[in-house]
Amino acid sequence: MTGTTVCRTVVAIALTATLAGLTGCTSSGGPADGGPGGSASPAATPQPSAPSSTAPPSPSLTGPSAEALRAVERATGRAGSARVESTTVIGSELSLKAAGALGWRDDGLTGTLTITYTGGTTAETMRRLGTTAMEARYLPDAYYAEVGDEFADRVGGRHWIKYVYEDLEDLGGGAGAGFADEMRNTTPNQAVKLLLTAEDVRRVGEEKTRGRRTTHWTGTVGGATAQTVDIWVDDRDLLVKKVERGRTENGELTQTAYYSEYGVTVSAERPPAADTADFKELLASQGG
Repeated sequence: MTGTTVCRTVVAIALTATLAGLTGCTSSGGPADGGPGGSASPAATPQPSAPSSTAPPSPSLTGPSAEALRAVERATGRAGSARVESTTVIGSELSLKAAGALGWRDDGLTGTLTITYTGGTTAETMRRLGTTAMEARYLPDAYYAEVGDEFADRVGGRHWIKYVYEDLEDLGGGAGAGFADEMRNTTPNQAVKLLLTAEDVRRVGEEKTRGRRTTHWTGTVGGATAQTVDIWVDDRDLLVKKVERGRTENGELTQTAYYSEYGVTVSAERPPAADTADFKELLASQGG
């Protein structure tokens, strides 16, 4: 594998780890530019299109539904952390599952997820590099992705790749524009904020979710590139389940997440510096 392909694969790991957190239909996408063997360039971020920041805002929801959803938004925000289990499928490009604990405070997103690649062309690329699962550690300024021994051999023997959010903002062609803000704002109540912009949001009814009584809400967001958001909320106004469906540049996206143990203690340590390769320096060394 050439140095250029390695770099593109590194970028794919970064964006995959981001998706495996809590992003879904909340992010902006760009034109596809997939590389050979399933590797992805920055512009091939497998995320659906969403209204741009310059587009007119969607009408704000009002009435009893709005009051109920804003209560969910406040309760989930105050909880500050939770255990997360999620699955993500993006066309034939990628499928994965993630599990761990994440925290959201004033200083940003923190926590640790174990991400397992379960299918798709990106997963095949990772398998050829000896990586079928990895740990992702999220800190307020950066996140770290663990790689296997075979991949580490290609980056100076180091087993962690560090991605500073601001460095990802500087990716060529504007591919990383807004990345830092998206990561800092990635919390479970983001789905509630989306529903508050939907004109067709409605209460589906009472349902059992993993043995718990919940209220199911659904709505369509995104205008011309319609995406559906469904949430299930318990009697404490906390999210129990979220499903987002939308169209990405790489195919249909479906992401399902379950939340539990709100308020759980969350920790994420920086890996040893001697065992860490910096994403920006890695790109520079490979001529990226």
